[in-house]
Amino acid sequence: MYGLVNQGVQDLVVELGGEELWAAIKQRAGVEFETFVGMDVYPDEITERLVLAVSETLGITPAEVLRAFGKHWILYTGRKGYGAVFETMGRTLPEFLGNLDAMHARLSLSMPHLEPPSFVCEQIGPNQLRLEYYSHRRGLAPMVAGLLDGLGEVFGLEVRTKQILSTDDGADHDEFVIDFDEGAEFADAR
Repeated sequence: MYGLVNQGVQDLVVELGGEELWAAIKQRAGVEFETFVGMDVYPDEITERLVLAVSETLGITPAEVLRAFGKHWILYTGRKGYGAVFETMGRTLPEFLGNLDAMHARLSLSMPHLEPPSFVCEQIGPNQLRLEYYSHRRGLAPMVAGLLDGLGEVFGLEVRTKQILSTDDGADHDEFVIDFDEGAEFADAR
């Protein structure tokens, strides 16, 4: 994964408990990097060890860490300059989710080692969507749920997410039903 992801984990941890907590998490995870370079590629195992260390240190499940990180990731990347990219992907939640693959394709122009997931979004009711999530990385569905929480905040919506299909149960993808309140358009994530 790109260092930007690990920077996001660091930002979440520092927000939760300061630099001392981040130092403890890195030590517990056996991560010796002083800093992560946003555009450098790091083994996925480093991110996995950081998530596990956060889980063990805070006494919450890895799934809870991933969900919190997913929400944080949306807001963090908006602050890191990607908010403008977000704005071009849609003015409503359904438009945005329908353009996720296009957004990742655009990002891959500047991130040639990007291994993005793929998403299929279908509107199944006036305020209800079905989102299919495909990735070679297993176990990140809770992060997707957190991303949806964060997008709800960006769009000023109450978002309720229910996972209805899971790779943990042998499916080839994860699938969510998303219920959301009507109305709001994109709010600047920066």
